Formats: sequence, C-alpha cells, structure tokens
Amino acid sequence: MKKISLLTALFATALGIGTSIAQHRHHGEYKPSVYMVEFEQIEGQQCPMQQLIAQKNNAANNTREDFFETQRTGYHQVHNPQFVFSTKDNRFALGIGGYINLRTSYDLKGAVDNIDFIPYDIPVGEAYKNGQRVMMDATTSRLFTKAVINSQALGRVVAFVDMDFRGGEEFSYTPRLRSAYVSMFGITAGRDVTTFCDLNAVPHMVDFEGPNAYNFNFATMLRYEMDFLDNHMRFGVAAEMPKVSGSYGEYFSPLFQRVPDVPIYLQYSWGANRQSHFRAAAVLRNMYLRNAMKNENTSLFGWGVQASGCIDIVSMLTLRFSGTYGKGITSYIQDLNGSGLDFIPTPNNPEHIETMPMWAWQASAQINLMPHKFWLTGGYSSVHVDQPSGVEGDLYKRGSYIFGNAFYNVTSDFTIALEYLHGARKNVDKALGSANRLSLMLQYNV
Repeated sequence: MKKISLLTALFATALGIGTSIAQHRHHGEYKPSVYMVEFEQIEGQQCPMQQLIAQKNNAANNTREDFFETQRTGYHQVHNPQFVFSTKDNRFALGIGGYINLRTSYDLKGAVDNIDFIPYDIPVGEAYKNGQRVMMDATTSRLFTKAVINSQALGRVVAFVDMDFRGGEEFSYTPRLRSAYVSMFGITAGRDVTTFCDLNAVPHMVDFEGPNAYNFNFATMLRYEMDFLDNHMRFGVAAEMPKVSGSYGEYFSPLFQRVPDVPIYLQYSWGANRQSHFRAAAVLRNMYLRNAMKNENTSLFGWGVQASGCIDIVSMLTLRFSGTYGKGITSYIQDLNGSGLDFIPTPNNPEHIETMPMWAWQASAQINLMPHKFWLTGGYSSVHVDQPSGVEGDLYKRGSYIFGNAFYNVTSDFTIALEYLHGARKNVDKALGSANRLSLMLQYNV
C-alpha cells in the first residue's frame, strides 16, 4: 500500500469543495476552507481522479457531520474549524482553527481599573487617574484544535484544546490554556466552562467578561450529561475543583480544600431546532478553613440555585436571562470572583465566621434585523451582596451593568461590533462610583 501525495489530495479537495464557508449552526452549511483527506491505493493499480473525488466527498460529508453534531454553541464558543485533516474512513478527523480579535475601547466619565468592564473594579470617588482611558487589546484572539474519533470500542470521542493570550499581566500577551477536555459516553473530563454556567443565557458581547451577574468561569472537572425525551430534556452533574475566596480575619486561616464543588442542572428545550430552553441549576460547596482559636479545622457550607434560559419569542426577537441566589458562591458570579466574599468574620464577633448571602440577575433582548447577519442587543445586569449588620466602610454592596451593542457579519469570517457599557458600584457606606465604555471590535476567523 502507498499513500497518494498531499498535493493530489488537496487538488481533489479543491475540485470537489471549493472555499465556501458558513459558520452559522445550520445543518449542511458548514464547509471548511481546506480538507486534507488521507487516500491510499493498491500497489500497481491506478485510482481514477473521479474515484478520488468520490472518496474525498464521502469522507468530507461524514467529517462535516461529525463536527456539526459535536459543535457547542453559546458564549465564547468557537466556530467550526477552517482546516480539517481526515482519514478516508473517518476514524479520525483533526480540525485546526481560531480567530484574530481586536478590541479598541475608550472609557469616559469614569475609567475601570481593568482590561475588562467589571463593576466591582470601578473606582469610588474622584481620582486623578480614573477620568478617561484608551485601550487596544488583542489578547482574546484564540487558537484551538478539535479531534473527533469514531472508535468501535468507545463510539464518538471528542478531544478539544484551546488557548488565548490572557495568561499574564494586562497586555502581556502570555499564552493561556482555556479548555482541555475529552468527551465520550456523555462524560467530559478535563478543564471546561463550569457546569453551573448556561452558555446560551447571554448574548454575544464585545466586552470579554460580559454581564456582571453571569458565571462564565473555567473549572477542572469530571462531568456527566445525558439527553432524553427526544432531546427535549438534558441532565448534567459534575465534580469540579473548588475555588475559595474568603476573608479570614485574625482568627482563621486557609486550608487545602477536600471536597469538590457539585453543580447539577436540568434543562428543557423546545422549538424546531431546540433553540429555546429553560434551565434550573444548583451548586453545593464545602469550604474548609482553620480555626486558630480552637486549634482545629472547620468547614462552611455554600450553596447556590439558578434559573436561566433563552427564548425565541418571534423570528426577530430573542430573550435571554438568568437569576442566581446563594451563600458563599463568589466563583459562580462574574463580578464577585476573587473578591474574598465567600465568607467573612462576623462584625461583632470576629471569633465566628459566616458565609455571605448574594444574588444576581441579568436579562437581555436581541433584535435580529438580518438573521445571522446584523442584530442589536440591549440588557441589564445586577449583583448584590447582603452584608451583615455591623459591617462598615468601603466593602462592596451592589454592582450594575447596562449594555447595548450592534453586531454585523460582513462575511462569514469577518465580524464588526460596536458596544456601549455603563456600570456602577455602591459600597456599604453608600459611596458610589460609575464608569462608561465605548468599544469597537473587529474579528476575523482563520
């Protein structure tokens, strides 16, 4: 047996497929720019070009089916890859893709001390440096690889790895691993977006962080998901690496965590393509810390519940929403991640410590003026922390996030977007801070 040259394969690909690309999730429209299909022929026999093209087309159709059926939609999810290598029997297909993303923004009447628009980081009070700020940022550009293996023993296996350039200080362009997981039999193992997050509950945003009430964060996990009732229902449960951010005071200290977080959800979907859905989710946590006064270890129980969804009211109008309430769940609320508010010492009794109640909600409406081509979106998001009585000073009490944007797909690979953001922070002492940001985004899929 001998392999036919890659040039021959590429030539056959060009004859049969061309370079038409469509990245929207409609069956049959996804066509990578380049296929490299492995061919082989028996020694001493010639394989007609027509037969090569037929083999290539069959492999290409099966590969498109594999990538289409395993594509995940929603917030910060990537398009199907532009470059695909496949074996002729579709046992293995490897896709390589990414995009270049440039965001330029200008803060006016209050500047956020962060590359992203995070209300928690809005300065409270006037300062010489927080009036205006200009930024140009390409750190959210992405590279990814996706492999789909059709195994006789394991069925369809998906392996996915992606990265951006957010691994270091702001504007350092240090590579960062985002996701790295393998999925089979409904089981996902590795690093992925937390199971508590509903990926389709918020619209596309220019701001990388998104609404402050959202919960797009990564976790290392072992997750199980299953569909039933003709794909109307989906159930998921996971064990995830915990991330604790509390205020310990002088009588408590951190410990290594011993119990994984356990998020769980049940989702009902409807519509011709199951494009609308409602999801109910919960997360359970057990946070360990050291009690120095009693010279013993202790733990605090954290929990959260969430309702979220995406509803196509009519063809031109889509509503998205989520509402979250819980105690000690800062890693599951965008604005509070890393804030030290999972728990704090009781103000009038520092020898006692307690979890912090918190709640968040966001909602948006998207008007599809030209489906998959041009749309407008506006929304509101709010986060509240119920600080215990006796707390004083500049601790965070509430944050709000208002946005409006317009997205235009110039081509299937080139997108332009314009966005306006207004945010505010209110502290326990009622001090207020606000900020405004105008951003332009250019993105090209490669």
